[in-house]
Amino acid sequence: MSAGRGRGPVGRITRGTTGTNRLRRFDRWIAALPILRRSPDPLVVDLGYGASATTALELHHRLSRVRPDVEVVGVEIDPERVASADRSLRERREPGGAAPRVSFRLGGFEAPTPDGRPPAIIRAANVLRQYDEAEVGDAWTRLLGRLQPGGALVEGTCSENGRVGAWITLSPERGAETLTIGLHLPSLEAPSIVAERLPKALIHRNVPGEPIHDLVADLDRAWASAAPLSVYGPVQRWIATAEAIAERWPVTGGRARWRLGELAVAWEAVRPRS
Repeated sequence: MSAGRGRGPVGRITRGTTGTNRLRRFDRWIAALPILRRSPDPLVVDLGYGASATTALELHHRLSRVRPDVEVVGVEIDPERVASADRSLRERREPGGAAPRVSFRLGGFEAPTPDGRPPAIIRAANVLRQYDEAEVGDAWTRLLGRLQPGGALVEGTCSENGRVGAWITLSPERGAETLTIGLHLPSLEAPSIVAERLPKALIHRNVPGEPIHDLVADLDRAWASAAPLSVYGPVQRWIATAEAIAERWPVTGGRARWRLGELAVAWEAVRPRS
C-alpha cells in the first residue's frame, strides 16, 4: 500500500461513490454467514463506506434483523467523510429514541475498531477496484489479521445500481474460500455482464487460459441453453443454469441462494493460474 506507513491510515482515498441499496446483495450474503449468529461480539466493519453514511446504516439495519445486538463500524480514510457520516448519524436519531449501534472511524486497511476489538466480519465493497492486482494480497492479509477466529472478509465489486456484483469470501484460517456472483435476474441478458464487476483479484484474469474466463463462458452457454425456461420466469431459468454449472464446477449452496440470483463456486476452481 502506498499510504499509511507509520501510524497513519493504510490505503488510499476511494472515489466515494455510493447509493441507497447499492450493496444489498453483499448485505444479504453477509446476513447468512454463520459467524454473524455465533460470534460473542457481533462487530462488523464497513470498510471504505464512501461519501455518505448510507451503506453502513443499511448494513446495520439488515443485519440487526438476524442479530439484534450487531454493531457496525464504518471506516473511512478521508476525515471529511467521517465527519459527514457522524453528522448524518446525529440527524437520524429521534429524540428519546435508542441510537443505532453504528459509529464511524478514521482509518484504512488496519480497520480500527472501538477498543481495538477484532471484528467478526469486514465488508470491503468497491474498495480494491482502484488498486493494482499486485496490492490485493497485502490488503487481504492486513484485513484477515484483524478478524476474530472464524470471522469473514467479504471483498468485491458491484455496479452503481447494485444489480450486478461479485465478491470473494475469505477466512483468517483458510484464506479465500468462495467467489460469489450476484445478479438481478429480471433484467439479466447474459451472465457475462459480471465480467466488468469481478473483484480486482480476477477482473484482469478474464482471458483465455484462466479459470474465471472458462466459468464466465460456461455461464453464458448454460444461460442460453436454459432459454426455453424463460416462459416460467428468470428465476427458473437461472436455477437451470446453476444446475448445469454444478455439473462441471464445485458450486456451493443450493436453490435457496440460486433463487436470489446468486451462484457461489469454490475459490480453488477460479484462482488465477499465475
